[in-house]
Amino acid sequence: MSRGLLLSDDLLFTSKITGTAAALGLSVRVARTPAALIELAAKEPPGGILIDLHHPGLDLATLLPTLKGSRVIAYGSHVEADTLRAAREAGCDLVLPRSKFVERLPLDLAEWLA
Repeated sequence: MSRGLLLSDDLLFTSKITGTAAALGLSVRVARTPAALIELAAKEPPGGILIDLHHPGLDLATLLPTLKGSRVIAYGSHVEADTLRAAREAGCDLVLPRSKFVERLPLDLAEWLA
């Protein structure tokens, strides 16, 4: 089973992601804080990590170096082009506007977590 981690404090969107994962036979554990994400990733490195770019207090420059070895997919609002660009520049493997992320979720989640 492909495993992944999700950093999000948005309960509705978290449910959408974890529900899609379950329907696909995938496992996604949820971290509510960057510190919890680091701890979960250190215990058992995931295949992929999904990050909500609008998570309060998110500092990708500090977080990403601690997540070596896992693919990082980040998503955020399409109207915040600077945030999306900054995530690409910080080293996220894939950065998508939230609408595109949702569109691709059922098709690409298994690949993202592999």
